[in-house]
Amino acid sequence: MMLILAKRNGIKLPYVTVEDVRSAYQFDCLQDFLDLYYLGMSVLLTEKDFYDLTWAYLERVHADRLTHVEMFFDAQAHTDRGVAFETVLGGITIALEKARTEFGITSKLIMCFLRHLPEEQAFEALECACKHKEYIFGVGLDSAEKGNPPGAFARVFEAARKEGFVPVAHVGEEGTAENVREALDILKIERVDHGNHALDDPALTQRLAKQQTPLTMCPISNWRLKGIPSLSASPVKKALDAGLLVTVNSDDPSYFGGYLNDNYRAIHKHLGLSEKEIIQLVKNSFAGSFLSDNEKQRQLDKVDHQIGTQTSYK
Repeated sequence: MMLILAKRNGIKLPYVTVEDVRSAYQFDCLQDFLDLYYLGMSVLLTEKDFYDLTWAYLERVHADRLTHVEMFFDAQAHTDRGVAFETVLGGITIALEKARTEFGITSKLIMCFLRHLPEEQAFEALECACKHKEYIFGVGLDSAEKGNPPGAFARVFEAARKEGFVPVAHVGEEGTAENVREALDILKIERVDHGNHALDDPALTQRLAKQQTPLTMCPISNWRLKGIPSLSASPVKKALDAGLLVTVNSDDPSYFGGYLNDNYRAIHKHLGLSEKEIIQLVKNSFAGSFLSDNEKQRQLDKVDHQIGTQTSYK
């Protein structure tokens, strides 16, 4: 799709074939991925481009039988290129609505602030988001974690919370447990994206378990970015054993070669997870979602019906 959109929009890329692109998908760290990520998004210019990209993702996850998605988008990476905020949002939301009507996939959309850019630019993105609250559920924080602590975005997160946006943040992927604590205490996030290094701190781990703060861990992504030496080193089982509300997620699946079911298969194989533990992770994914309590119970009932047991969401 990158090559197709580049041709459609007259964008010159350093790749000629799909094989050229795939050979570039070898990452030594998060920054290696981000360099390719930002290059790849340069082909996205029109509302149709954003629609085509989002629809392709939704068709793919429908094939994996997903029923609910909570997607991130980086508005600043597009508006900084001269693409209008409404162009980005329009293409995405049209595809999400089509997926709801055709596939029954529900969704929540989260706009992330880019942590390698100044907080003042995050405020500009927030101003745009405030005009479209009916489409944007929450705000997040992503991009390179090293050298960009969560506390640097305290003011914009406070403003976003006052506007009614639910806050989350990518923390503890490259950064330390202190980044996770800072995001909880200063940004007041309601869900930790990644959070691997939270487990380095026993007190923080106990706090997350007690509060049942959701963690969205991404095993294949962690491995491909060299955050863990192997899939058998994924912290998912450790988090489960510690009583955390850990969930399994895909994280830029087209770049890292692993959609959601691929991640489940990987941890089943490399962590030796039991069927009971896999089912618990599936249930955690709904319990840790931003669905309403009634919607969560409906989804959990569907899981129970499938496996022939009965639980109750509280």
